[in-house]
Amino acid sequence: MTAFTEQRALITGASSGIGKSTAIAFAQRGIHLALVSRNQSKLEQVAQAAIAYGVSAKTYSVDLQEVHQVKAQMQAIASDFGPIDILVNNAGMGYTGTLAETPLSDWEQVLNLNLTSVLQCIQAILPEMRQRQRGTIINVASVAGHQTFPHWGAYCVSKFGLVALSKTLAAEERTNGIRVVTISPGSVNTPIWDTETVDADFDRSQMLTPEIVAQTILYAALLPEQAVIEDLTLMPNAGTF
Repeated sequence: MTAFTEQRALITGASSGIGKSTAIAFAQRGIHLALVSRNQSKLEQVAQAAIAYGVSAKTYSVDLQEVHQVKAQMQAIASDFGPIDILVNNAGMGYTGTLAETPLSDWEQVLNLNLTSVLQCIQAILPEMRQRQRGTIINVASVAGHQTFPHWGAYCVSKFGLVALSKTLAAEERTNGIRVVTISPGSVNTPIWDTETVDADFDRSQMLTPEIVAQTILYAALLPEQAVIEDLTLMPNAGTF
């Protein structure tokens, strides 16, 4: 693997869970960080932990649900922080409920955050990557982007859409030197299970940890530029639950 000692990464959903663990893993390998989330205080804690490894880390409070503002906000971040070499689209939400009873407002909320905001982030960062003829875009999807689960309809649709977005983008941008990676974890023990939009009772001790997923993201990012992991499904040994 190649160590990108002067690489710059933008990570969404960086205040907790997979995003936080990815930020720390990147910092340990010398990758400078632009950290994005709604929770500024938690972002600052992650930034301080990253800076301890000798990298620069800046925080940006952005509500990715406000999809019509995301592109401009991401462009401003790149202008302030510097050219983005690695974009990690990690922010997302869980949602449980039958399709028959899912309110339109909830449907839109899930699709906006899990899918549309990702497109807006990509559209903001992509032009500069094209100019430099290099860059890595890592989209954190889910095993729910490859198989369906009852009562997870809106979430599954958003993640299936994200997988399709990633595959299409990879085909379109390959000739521009841009790598597109889809990481699809199984169940991960993150705060998503404690949110008010998720009603599920699983044994969280059997889940993947955020640190395991982060190491997988780091591995994909540090592959030599001539190689790419386009689609990786990462499962706990306990299987799907």
